[in-house]
Amino acid sequence: MPDSYNPAYVETAWYEWWVKSGFFKPEYAGEDFRDPSREKFVIVIPPPNVTGSLHLGHALTEAVQDAIVRWHRMKGKVVLWNPGCDHAGIATQVVVEKKLWKERKLTRHDLGREEFVNEVWKWKEEKGDRIYHQLKKVGGSYDWDRACFTMDPKLSRAVLEAFVRLHEQGLIYRSVRLVNWSCTLRSAISDIEVDKKELTGRTLLSVPGYQEKVEFGVLVFFAYKLEDSEEEVVVATTRIETMLGDTAVAVHPDDERYKHLHGKFLRHPFVDRRMPVVCDDFVDKNFGTGAVKITPAHDVNDYEVGVRHNLPFINIMTDDGNISDECGQFAGMKRFEARKAVLEALKAKGLYRETKDNPMVVPMCSRSKDVIEPLLKPQWYVDVKDMSAKAVEAVESGELKIIPDMHVKIWNNWLENPKDWCISRQLWWGHRVPAYFVTINDSSVPPGKDTDGEYWISGRTEDEARQKAAKKFNIPEDKISLRQDPDVLDTWFSSGLFPFSIFGWPEQTPDLETFYPGTLLETGHDILFFWVARMVMLGQTLMGKLPFREVYLHAMVRDAHGRKMSKSLGNVIDPLDVINGISLEDLHKRLFDGNLDEKEVQKAMEGQKEDYPKGIPECGTDALRFALVAYTQGRDINLDVLRVQGYRFFCNKLWNATKFAVNGLGENFIPIPTAELSGKEREMDMWILSRLSFAVEQSNKGFETYDFPTATTAVYNFWLYELCDWYLEYLKPILYGSDEDAKTVCRNVLYTCLDTGLRLIHPFMPFVSEELFQRLPRRTNNEPPSICVMPYPEVKQYPWRNIELESDVEFVQNVVKSIRSVRSDYNLTPKMKADVYLKCLDEETASVLRTHPDLIKALSSADDVHILVKEIPPKGCAVQTVSAKCETHLMLKGLIDIGKEIQKLEGKKEKLGGQVTKLREAATTADYHTKVPEHVRQQNAEKLNELTIEIEKLARAIETLAKI
Repeated sequence: MPDSYNPAYVETAWYEWWVKSGFFKPEYAGEDFRDPSREKFVIVIPPPNVTGSLHLGHALTEAVQDAIVRWHRMKGKVVLWNPGCDHAGIATQVVVEKKLWKERKLTRHDLGREEFVNEVWKWKEEKGDRIYHQLKKVGGSYDWDRACFTMDPKLSRAVLEAFVRLHEQGLIYRSVRLVNWSCTLRSAISDIEVDKKELTGRTLLSVPGYQEKVEFGVLVFFAYKLEDSEEEVVVATTRIETMLGDTAVAVHPDDERYKHLHGKFLRHPFVDRRMPVVCDDFVDKNFGTGAVKITPAHDVNDYEVGVRHNLPFINIMTDDGNISDECGQFAGMKRFEARKAVLEALKAKGLYRETKDNPMVVPMCSRSKDVIEPLLKPQWYVDVKDMSAKAVEAVESGELKIIPDMHVKIWNNWLENPKDWCISRQLWWGHRVPAYFVTINDSSVPPGKDTDGEYWISGRTEDEARQKAAKKFNIPEDKISLRQDPDVLDTWFSSGLFPFSIFGWPEQTPDLETFYPGTLLETGHDILFFWVARMVMLGQTLMGKLPFREVYLHAMVRDAHGRKMSKSLGNVIDPLDVINGISLEDLHKRLFDGNLDEKEVQKAMEGQKEDYPKGIPECGTDALRFALVAYTQGRDINLDVLRVQGYRFFCNKLWNATKFAVNGLGENFIPIPTAELSGKEREMDMWILSRLSFAVEQSNKGFETYDFPTATTAVYNFWLYELCDWYLEYLKPILYGSDEDAKTVCRNVLYTCLDTGLRLIHPFMPFVSEELFQRLPRRTNNEPPSICVMPYPEVKQYPWRNIELESDVEFVQNVVKSIRSVRSDYNLTPKMKADVYLKCLDEETASVLRTHPDLIKALSSADDVHILVKEIPPKGCAVQTVSAKCETHLMLKGLIDIGKEIQKLEGKKEKLGGQVTKLREAATTADYHTKVPEHVRQQNAEKLNELTIEIEKLARAIETLAKI
């Protein structure tokens, strides 16, 4: 074995061997893997975007899922973890459009739809496997032979079938409603693709397509004049350009200020339009002027008012964000240029009143960084009312379990008040909507409108759609012309079908029969509604079954300061940089690959410099996985990346412990066929087996209840604090001694600890556990070739828990810690052996210690250990209390130069005193609380407390030495 642990060395070859050997395939479980009586564990990957690269959120998802998957596989189940990738409509189209412009100065419109889609496929074939390579690097035990892409023919067939079936059932319909519109993308986008930028007041923001920044965060007040009167009504808006689409002003019916205006009309100053004053309870009498301008075609609340009062819906904006021809002098202007122009025109007419700062939230497109506009568009919608009710019922009945259950309330809040799901996207990359607008060449049939769902027919093919149209309108097929909707379907629609589309639905394939429904869905709580709920709804509707029985939602990764990961903060970390290590300089370089402006880059660089002054050290995959899973609880994980390095040191401990143990076992060691007692085990042997039994119990409990910190803590403590710190130290004199019987006993106990400990830790640390496992001898010749298909330790196999013994050994350990503490206080080296006197209050306490004098002697560098009850320890000792019933007395007289030691301790005390003085002086300066950051003040307070404790210890040590 190499002298020390090297993650790159350990993690290089195993993955390829695992995949080649078929360990990750359900077929490995045996020829009867499809047998319904075989217990199965089936889980699908939350398909990452084909454009994506791994971030810590992905790494967390994979670390948690892979730990669960490996545990179930080791439990002997038929396991399938199905990988896949999402075509990511908007994200992929944006990437390829940017590439086209950068390399060839072409837009997609220059190429045309068919050629552009071909370009996307070329890009996918060249770059699309990057995310898979990264998933392999993190060790995910997927069945790669079953990997799926949401635009594959198999999955595309499922999307086509789902749309047609749901449309035929009336669950998909066409309607004109407000959508989140990105003018840059010229497409509707989903709510999850909208970032909400909070402003405290007037703010200038950069908007794509505008050279100058645009003003937001203000409320503009202006007046509308009454028809045939100079009386006015003052209204206010944060988007003054939208007044071009106003069709009414609303007031509260009980507002006395406006009762005389009920039923009256106002004049629009720029277009020929009469606008009624309408009464509506939605108006807040106490906000602003109590009168609200109504723009039904450009505001969600105004839309509802428009429907209630049958108002005109006037769209003032083209798809690319220019003012439409119906808006008079402002026609053709860019919308935010019109913002300025409208304001100036109101001033010219004497209708402007004032502008005030106004805290607000600006919706931004996460892909294009454009400001979202609510626009009226004819789109396809899924009627989710009944589907949502069934999804709520599934959780209430216990048929579907959501873990942790704190998310059930959010589930119910979303699904008990659902909005129908807009599935249209104005893109070219994606699954094209399989619906056709019908034009009939027959005067007896009135022509239809694009917005009229009655004239839209869905079909698996154009021929099928034509046949359905002919039947519906009772017209010969040759009189029918069809135009396919140019839109594509929302990416979440195909993702919602993923648990069964990957198995070949609508065909009744063997895989569909074997692996649907699945067992578990594991993902982040941020997509509970966007993906999880939709899989449940579509699974129940199209398959008649839930797609899985349980949903486990892991926490979201934040940085060490609790902040959301953000490129502008410089805290977005590529997990591969944690695995391989990266310099601060190279971290800085990564910032220039994104879309940050110069100021944001500088801010991010400062954040990186503060958090990673020396870059990020090489930690390896196993350390990163263990850290992520160990912190998985609650809603958020505040992950200090540098703490991952602590688990890299832990891997080194595993390495060194196994290396020592393998040497201690000897070349000819053959373990007994089963882990059982010989009857010759000593107390420390039984103690370590008791602690091993506890680790097995806690690890299984953690996996069974999705309480991963319980499992990681148990296995970490066993290896580090129990096996390495105590048992191996206890073994050394035995292994180096001459008692062969004792060696045989302890070697078999040690082997059981190593073998079991590696299997316990394997789901979290697959690489190092495999490397070390392969260096151990086997109990029998027919054991599986890899640790990943070895049985996971079961509680019933480890019946050695002895709480009373653990309590006794814990007391002995506290005695050793006490002696070590005193030795540290007086700077004693391991070679400086001192007599130890253990003063006990009673015989019961002394009897516990009398069973372990050799252990105490070995672990505390003692010359000899004396256990006293009635006797008094000699003078010249340093004393420390272990408990109410025991004191340690360490003989110092004759071992050290008292005078020199006092002088040395006095010097150290004086130096620490100087540091205390500096910290206290700094804390009393006038601007300390205003200029010094809070986290620095906290660090200083902690440092001051530590120094004070250390000085008190030094003072006591000096006092003791003076008495000697």
